[in-house]
Amino acid sequence: MEVAPENWIDVGGRLGRRFRAITEKVPLVCHGLSLNLGGPAPLDEAFLRKVKQFLDTHDVRCYSEHLSYCADDGHLYDLMPIPFTDEAVHYTAERIRRAQEIIGRRMAIENVSYYAAPGQEMEEIDFINSVLAEADCDLLLDINNIYVNSINHRYDAESWLKSLPAARVAYAHVAGHYVEAEDLRVDTHGADVIDPVWKLLEVAYGHFGVFPTLLERDFNIPPLPVLLDEVNAIHQIQSRQETHLDAPVIRQQHG
Repeated sequence: MEVAPENWIDVGGRLGRRFRAITEKVPLVCHGLSLNLGGPAPLDEAFLRKVKQFLDTHDVRCYSEHLSYCADDGHLYDLMPIPFTDEAVHYTAERIRRAQEIIGRRMAIENVSYYAAPGQEMEEIDFINSVLAEADCDLLLDINNIYVNSINHRYDAESWLKSLPAARVAYAHVAGHYVEAEDLRVDTHGADVIDPVWKLLEVAYGHFGVFPTLLERDFNIPPLPVLLDEVNAIHQIQSRQETHLDAPVIRQQHG
């Protein structure tokens, strides 16, 4: 299972005890929503210390966050694109290193969907690879985001995928999206995964080897048997690579 730590850190009482009972039985990963790695506001170190305690308490396997910014004086409630510049590489990598220092473990950053590239001075792939190298962190590989961005920004998804460093892949997300127009896709996590995204996931397994993969579905959630069909699709693609892997999991974000 995957949860956003922001939704659970301060939950106590009966719900807190029930949550702890689950995490004692089920492997847990955490995907943050508010760390604001690329934002202009100071890194929230008090929040990170709470995150560390939460990760330790629940034996969290991996903590990941978005390679984006989402706040300044207040939260923007959206994931804004970090400018693809050398200056932003150094700034963001320094904040990731500091976050890892506070939580006492490596973290993974997620390649995000974006719809504009303000102040761009380098390609998206070069920006991500530079941040990964300078921060010495892991990668949460979002397959759907690669596909969405490849349509919106007109690049080849498979070539882009294969330019990422295999050694840094911690786990992956796969999800659905919304077709706004022929040349515009919107990352929503509110629809079924489409065939080109499943194909891209299989390409990723073939190139990197099989890695843990999580199905994201944040709304328009279908009946459980329908949702489990997509989980089983992950199993089937993994099985075709003839590599053993623990069962994929379904994202639980809102408690």
